[in-house]
Amino acid sequence: MKLKISLFLASAMVIFSGLLSAQEDNQFKIFQFPADKIPRVDGDPGDWDIVPESYITGNEVLKDDNKRHASADPGNLEVKVRVGWVKGMNRLWFLYEAYDDYWDFSRTDLHHDIFEIVVDGDQSGGPLIEQFHPHPLLKNSWEAYFNFHGVHAQNYHIYTPAEGQDWCLAWGSQPWIKELPWANAAYSYDFRPGEAGKLTLEFWITPFDYAGPEGPERAVESVLKEGRDIGLCWAIIDFDDVKARGNNGFWNMSDEHTMYGNASYLKDFRLMPLEKDLQKKIDARWSFTVIDMDRRLVAFKDESVGEISSWKWEFGDGTTSDEQHPLHTYQRSGRYIVTLHIEGPEGKSRRAKVWDVAIKSSLDKVKSN
Repeated sequence: MKLKISLFLASAMVIFSGLLSAQEDNQFKIFQFPADKIPRVDGDPGDWDIVPESYITGNEVLKDDNKRHASADPGNLEVKVRVGWVKGMNRLWFLYEAYDDYWDFSRTDLHHDIFEIVVDGDQSGGPLIEQFHPHPLLKNSWEAYFNFHGVHAQNYHIYTPAEGQDWCLAWGSQPWIKELPWANAAYSYDFRPGEAGKLTLEFWITPFDYAGPEGPERAVESVLKEGRDIGLCWAIIDFDDVKARGNNGFWNMSDEHTMYGNASYLKDFRLMPLEKDLQKKIDARWSFTVIDMDRRLVAFKDESVGEISSWKWEFGDGTTSDEQHPLHTYQRSGRYIVTLHIEGPEGKSRRAKVWDVAIKSSLDKVKSN
């Protein structure tokens, strides 16, 4: 019996490990750009050369929800998408490169080749358009349109390309999200309507946990942090005849057609750390939090990069610490120059901050002139 149980557990572990490996293999990734290599939105993809091929998502993930095509034919439509982010900025950058044998963009309505993306920055999930409002009395209502549609997750119908019109339809009652400083876009192409050719589209957007029709004054940006997942998905709507009523394919990345209006059907995309070849071998970084202003108690947090064997903090008041994350009590109010020194196999580094740590306790007596 014990042998059977052991064999069962061993088999289960193998299956579980296989599932984990499959999940890792299927993980969609968002490339982290270094702060000094933020891509310029100008239609030139050269800034994206540092992005490894493992971040490219192409035809292999697309299926035609109209069921007219068994698989994507690169001779008809071939797409490559890369997504990036920058640590400390709540923006998503996209590079969309596509070849189409017939670009349909002569009109200014939704009969237009479109790259449609849906983003849910905090993975709150659920429906996001008026037609799918969970309350039966609010479906397709103006109340749902203004108070619900596109508020917690956003849908962008991006025209490929856009001529004589905005670069996209931000589907909902908050068109301000497609304008600077919340978004930007640029194209590069040399074809005319009805011709074949390659399109390069660069753009960035800001995902929102709350984006209302009243404008950005109450908006809440989705906070993007390294290692977190966000909800993201896209589809390509391909028209091949300006006179046709329907499209030639709704090429969907999601397993569910209605991903365009339900964030629960989006894919998981992970905000990745810097690739190793872009990381500094050793770099001192730190932050602080004032725990108690009256007691002048400050918590310092080491956020350094690299293999580190020793830390030395200089708190600016003549005292030091060799702890990695020290707590320090200042004896008097003041503005202090704090420096962290680190050392490891790859060398040394230091990071000083001048007067960032400013302490003013209400217990201190006011000096008279």
